[in-house]
Order: sequence, then structure tokens, then C-alpha cells
Amino acid sequence: QVQLVESGGDLVQAGGSLRLSCAASGSIFGLSTMGWYRQPPGKQRVFVALIRSTGMTNYEGSVKGRFTISRDYAKNTVYLQMNSLRPEDTAVYYCAADGPTAVLPTKYWGQGTQVTVSS
Repeated sequence: QVQLVESGGDLVQAGGSLRLSCAASGSIFGLSTMGWYRQPPGKQRVFVALIRSTGMTNYEGSVKGRFTISRDYAKNTVYLQMNSLRPEDTAVYYCAADGPTAVLPTKYWGQGTQVTVSS
């Protein structure tokens, strides 16, 4: 079994920055595709960013140039650095993990961390 634990969510003013962390534990061998999703209030969960074992990254359009996904293999942790935050970035952010062939990581999920951006 795999456990994903997110942290780093907070209340921040527009224009500010946050770094989210996702620590993976358990049977993590083969979890080569890691990513972040978010669910704004009253809306569906949507993809934000992913990173593969090759280092390749992919971002949803509205966060390109503002968010950066990275991973630390030694710590089994994935990060989401969020800069120039906007009120519309307010959401619960979820970490997800999957195998190398996943188009999007959806096999394992964390419990989520709340990010609130005030105007």
C-alpha cells in the first residue's frame, strides 16, 4: 500500500507564494509518475501538474510559468512551488501517484491540503 501525505497549504495574499509537499511512503517502488490536482470550492477536481521519472513535467495552462513541480528521491517527496498566486488558485490541492505508463497519475491519492488566496 502507498500513503501520500500533503502539507504546506495555507492562507496567503494574492501575489504571494507557497510550497506544497507530498511525502510518499509504503510500497513506493514504481511510483514514477507523480502529480498535483486541485478542487476549487463547488467544482470538480482538475489536473495541475505532473512529473515523471525522466524529469519531464507537464502543467495545466493557467499555472504555467507560475507553478513548478519537483521531486526529491532521497526524501520520497514531491513539491509544488506556487508563485504569483491568484484568488482563483484557491482550492484543496491533492497529490497523486501512479506507474510509469499512466497518462495522468490517479492510482493513489493524498488527503488534500487547503490553499486559500485572498484578494
